[in-house]
Amino acid sequence: MTSSINVMAKVRAETRVVPPQWALQEQQLFETLNKAAKEFVERYTHSDGTLIWFDHWPGMDGSDDPYEGFMNLALLYVLGGSSELYEVSRKIWDGITWQWTEYGQLHREFDAYYDWMHHGEGYLYLYFLGLAGPATLKDRQRAVNFARMYTGEDPEAPNYDSDMKLIRSPLNGSRGPRFEVDEEDWSTHRGILDDYLAPYEDIPGVDFESMKCAWSNDGIYKHIIRMMNERMNRGDVPLNLNATGLITHAFLHTGDPKLKNWVIEYVDAWQERTRLNGGIIPDNIGLTGQIGEYNDGKWWGGYYGWRWPHGFMTIIEPLTNACMNTVLLTGDMNGLWLAREQLDANWKLGREQDGKWLVPYKHFDSGWTDFREALPKYPIYLWTMSMADEDLYRVERIAKDHDWNEVIVPAFSGRDPRTGRETKHYIGNTQPWFQYIRGLNPDYPGRILNANSEMIGNQLAKMRSTEGDPRSWTEHYSEGMYSAIHIWQEMCPLYFEGLVQLTLGGPMHISHGGLQHGRVRYFDATAERPGLPVGISALVEKLESDSMTLHLVNASSFDDRELIVQAGVFGEHSFGLGEIIDQIGEVQGSVEVNGKWLRVSLPAGTGITLRLSMERYVNEPSYDLPWSNPSPEQPIRGRSTP
Repeated sequence: MTSSINVMAKVRAETRVVPPQWALQEQQLFETLNKAAKEFVERYTHSDGTLIWFDHWPGMDGSDDPYEGFMNLALLYVLGGSSELYEVSRKIWDGITWQWTEYGQLHREFDAYYDWMHHGEGYLYLYFLGLAGPATLKDRQRAVNFARMYTGEDPEAPNYDSDMKLIRSPLNGSRGPRFEVDEEDWSTHRGILDDYLAPYEDIPGVDFESMKCAWSNDGIYKHIIRMMNERMNRGDVPLNLNATGLITHAFLHTGDPKLKNWVIEYVDAWQERTRLNGGIIPDNIGLTGQIGEYNDGKWWGGYYGWRWPHGFMTIIEPLTNACMNTVLLTGDMNGLWLAREQLDANWKLGREQDGKWLVPYKHFDSGWTDFREALPKYPIYLWTMSMADEDLYRVERIAKDHDWNEVIVPAFSGRDPRTGRETKHYIGNTQPWFQYIRGLNPDYPGRILNANSEMIGNQLAKMRSTEGDPRSWTEHYSEGMYSAIHIWQEMCPLYFEGLVQLTLGGPMHISHGGLQHGRVRYFDATAERPGLPVGISALVEKLESDSMTLHLVNASSFDDRELIVQAGVFGEHSFGLGEIIDQIGEVQGSVEVNGKWLRVSLPAGTGITLRLSMERYVNEPSYDLPWSNPSPEQPIRGRSTP
C-alpha cells in the first residue's frame, strides 16, 4: 500500500510544557545508546562488518549467536536511534552472513540446518531490518527465497511436506531436513549439555534420575547421537511453529496471499494434531503424520519437546509466536486458540503445593513432572493482542508470588537476580509493564528507564574490561570452550526494553523468534526515516480494545519537529477520532484521522496528549513506509538448470 505524506490527517501541539522526567530520561537513553552502539561496533567488528573471531568454527551451532549479539542495532534505529545505525546494521548483517558461510554453518545466506529455537533467535535481526526499511529488491527477494525453503517450493531445501502439512525434521534449513546428525554437529554443545537432563530415560551408562547426562563422555555421546537419529531427527515438532515468523516476514515484504495461507494451514495442522491427542499438543510427529511414529507411539519425547531439554517453555513460545502471527495476518482472534488451549490444559494439570498452584513443565515416561509456578508473560502477550477478558483472566489466575510492580536489572549472566531464571536478551520486565499499562504501576516509566540506564552502564564496564577484549579471546578460550560463541550477547550494551514498551505500547518481542508487536510506531516526517525524531519522547499511557492514550513531548527548546504516528507496528490498525486531552483529562480539540497514519507537529518546547480511537487488525500488515514507495522491481532470475 502507498500513500502521500501530504494527504494525512494532521494535528499540531499548541501547549508549551516543561518536559517531564520520563521524557528527559528517554532522550538521555537514546543519546547513551547511540554512543554505546558505536563503541560496541568498533570493539568487536572489522571495517567490513565481519566479527573479530576465530578462524574456524565447527558443528551446526553458532550462526544465531552473532546475529543475536548485534540485532539490536537495527531495532534501535527503528525506535529512533542515530541515522548511522541503518547502514551499520545492514553491513554487519552482511558481514556475519559471509563469515558464517565461510565457517560452514550458512548456505545460500541461510542456516544450512538447525532448529527453530536458534533460527528464531538469529532471524530476529532480519525482521528488525524489515522494519528499518526502505525495502530493496535484495531484501524482498531474500525474504521470498528464505520463505520458499519452508513452503515446499525450493527443491534444494525440501523442508515442508505440503501433503502431510508438516516440516520434515526438527533440524532444517537451506540444505533441507537433517534426518541424521554426526558427532561433529553437536561438538560445540558437549560441555554445556553435561549439566542438562538426558534426552531419554534409557541411554546406556546414564542415570536418568540424576537429572544430568555426560555428553562429554565419548561412549555416552555415541549412544546419544545414535538414539537421536533413531527417535528424534525425523518428523515435525511444535518448535517448528517459529517458522511462521519467517513466512510472515516474507508476507510483510510482498503481500503474497500464498504466504498467509501457508501460516494458516500449518497452524491448523497443529491444531488437528492437538485435537487427536486429547487437547495436549504432541511433541513428535512422524513423516507419515503419525503421533510418536519413531518414539514407540509416545506423544512426548521429541526434540525440544515435553521431556528435553526445557519442556513447556519450548512448547508455549512457538505456539504463542505462531498464534500472534496468525492474528496479525488474518485479523481473526480465533487464531489465538492453540496457545490459549495449551495454557488452559497446562493449568488444569497443575496441583497445589505449599499453598501455591504449580503446573508441569515436563512429561517423562513416568508422567507429568517438574512442577513450577506458571509464568504470566505468555498470557500477557496474548492479552496485549486480544485485549480480551478471557486472556486477562489467564494472567490474573496466576498468584503473585512477588511484587509484580518490581523492576529488575538482570545480572550479567542474563538471569533474574530474584528468581534465578534466565531473562533472554534481558527481557525481564513484562509483568511490571503490564501493571503500568492497566494503571496499577504509575511510576513504572521512570523506574524502567533508570533500570535500562543501569544495565547499559554495567554492560559498558564489562565490555571495556580485559575479559571484553576480543583480540585476547583466542588466548583465554581454549579449543574446548566453545560456549564463547555467546560472548557478543554477554557484552552487548544495547538494552532498551523500556523504550520499546513505553514508545510502542507493547511488550518486547519473545526472544526465540517473535515479531516485535506494538500498538503504534513512529517516523520522522522531515527526514523520511523510521523512528522518533531527535528530541521527541513518546509514552503510551493507556491501552483499551478500541483506543489508546499517547503522550508526545518535544524536549528541545530550539528545534521544531514533525513525526508520523502509525497505527500498529505493521500498519495493521486504523485510527478513528483523535482527541486532544489537557492535564486534567478534558477534551480540548479533535482531529478526524480515519486511517493508519497521523502527522503530528511539535514546535520546540511543546507537548500533546492524544486519545486515539482505533479499529484493530483491519489493515493488511506490511513493512510499507508512510511515503510513496517505488513499485517493486521484478525479481532477478537465475539460469535454468539443464
